[in-house]
Amino acid sequence: MKPSTETDSAIPSPRSKPHISILLATWFGLGYLPKAPGTWGSAGGVALALLMSWLGFRSIKTVTQLFPGKTFWTWGLLPGHGEIWIALIITVVGVIVADRAAKYAQIKDPRWVVIDEVSGQLITYYLFFWITPLNWKSWLLGFILFRLFDIWKPWPVRNFEKLPEGTGIVMDDLAAGLYAALILYIGEFFKLY
Repeated sequence: MKPSTETDSAIPSPRSKPHISILLATWFGLGYLPKAPGTWGSAGGVALALLMSWLGFRSIKTVTQLFPGKTFWTWGLLPGHGEIWIALIITVVGVIVADRAAKYAQIKDPRWVVIDEVSGQLITYYLFFWITPLNWKSWLLGFILFRLFDIWKPWPVRNFEKLPEGTGIVMDDLAAGLYAALILYIGEFFKLY
């Protein structure tokens, strides 16, 4: 048996692959799909939002019987509109794992990191959860609007990319999600969908 020395410590090298961070940063591999990984990441966000809304609707069905005429479409996973909490948790986790993945790849914003698109897409749908109805039109419009703002990056969305490390990777998508959520809100206000 080789004696332990200072250089044989259990501290991993800085280049060791952060498997869990990369798994989450690529949103379980969606970021590796060919052509437009950001669109695939947004689609993953839509799928998660649909799942959360479906679970919320299913778990609150008995409550709607107690309060006829009330709509409880976005409860269920966590108390008190849990979907927005999940969106915020994914955002915080996204900053951490995007930072680790980017440092591992030694690229400022790797194309295959798509957890930022997932969190931005969730913000699009759930930022104004008490106002914006989620129906097929708003699902589709929210997806299109988020992709538009994420690609176009109008002022000040592009400026958020300049923030350091994982924060810059995620914050521009949150800003794009905010723009998309505002357009959804205005569309609902004027009954456009």
